[in-house]
Amino acid sequence: MVKTQDTHVPSSCNECTITFEDVQLQLELSVDGPVVTRSIVTADWRDVCKQLLGRVPKTIYRSRIDMNWFKRNFGGLNADSSEVQREQHARAYILMIIEGLLMLNKSRNLIHLRRLLKLVDFIEADELSWGSVVLVTLYQEM
Repeated sequence: MVKTQDTHVPSSCNECTITFEDVQLQLELSVDGPVVTRSIVTADWRDVCKQLLGRVPKTIYRSRIDMNWFKRNFGGLNADSSEVQREQHARAYILMIIEGLLMLNKSRNLIHLRRLLKLVDFIEADELSWGSVVLVTLYQEM
């Protein structure tokens, strides 16, 4: 009979650290490229909404819009929708994913419009490091 030596495996302390690699692999978000920053200031969010979304909410709470307004106004498209309308719906949908799933805030029902300005050009938006801002937001909200 051969005796084996018992090896002691340290017990886990039930902690983990989420890394850029995790964000990139699990969410398939880029961590390369220019970083999405908060330093966007605009004078009139109503004009921004009109231009980029094609609609303006009745109430904007200090550059934030209620998530329910997005759900009511961007539920679906008609088969005869124009290219501009499809782009506006795409911006709204992407913004709902960003602010409603990936970068939740403590209110969980208000979407900040600062990220809408990053969605003016979809090609430029694709080159941004969305993964880094998701990770930063996660750590800030913890």
